[in-house]
Parts: sequence; structure tokens; C-alpha cells
Amino acid sequence: METTLIILKPDAVQRGLCGDILHRFERKGLTIVAMNMMLISKEQAEKHYEEHKGKPFFDGLIRFVTSSPVIVLAVRGQNAIMVCRKLIGATNSQMAEPGTIRGDLGMSGSNNLVHGSDSPESAERELNLWFPDGNFDTTDRTKDEWVYGL
Repeated sequence: METTLIILKPDAVQRGLCGDILHRFERKGLTIVAMNMMLISKEQAEKHYEEHKGKPFFDGLIRFVTSSPVIVLAVRGQNAIMVCRKLIGATNSQMAEPGTIRGDLGMSGSNNLVHGSDSPESAERELNLWFPDGNFDTTDRTKDEWVYGL
């Protein structure tokens, strides 16, 4: 099983889309193993998006993600990083395929509802940043045998 970081961004929270978005991950068969609603500090946002520092959109991105509460999740499942990225859709919501979160619910390239780790290395770094104690739910779920055919 793989664990990845998902952030429901300020636009998802403000638009009241969190329940729908969470439902999509759970309906797919993924398990939410940690969740926290919070207002991100500028320092935390800059650490999270440090690879984009110096790019033209960096300052606007930091202002956006710190503008309103977010919901930070740890999501677990087989190939969770790839599966979540496919569920989320293309970065620019107007280019995202119908059926994806961004394709169905978004209209912006910058206010794009959801962040998802893009690699195992990013997931490890991001999970350590947002959940430093690593205190994830480890309850065995009987649904796993129904989801994965174990």
C-alpha cells in the first residue's frame, strides 16, 4: 500500500466541494488515513511549494493557498499516487478530462481545487511536512479484499 498527500485547496473549501471530492477518493476504494483542516501559514506554504520558488506564479500561489482554510489528507491505497493524480485531472481545470475532479468541478488553471503528490519522493517529503508524527490510521479495513481482490 502507498500513502500520498492530498490538499483540498481554499477554493474547494469555500465552494463547499470537500464532501464531493472526498467521496470520489473513497468511492474509488482509497482510504483516508489522516485529515486536518487548517489555515496554512506563509512559511508552511513556502516549504511545501519550495520547488516553484522563483517561478512567476510562486507569489500568487502562496497568497492563494494561505487565503482560506484547506483540508490536508493522507490517502492510502495500491498505487495511490498515480490513482489520485488520475482522479484529480490536469493542472489547468479547463483542460482536465470530464470525470476528473478538476474536469467536473473546476474552471481555473490556478484555483484548481486539489493538490496531490506527484511522485513517491514528493509524497514522502510532503507527508513528513504536514503529518510529522506519521500518526496515520492503521486499522485493517475489510473493504480491501473487496476493492483489490486480495
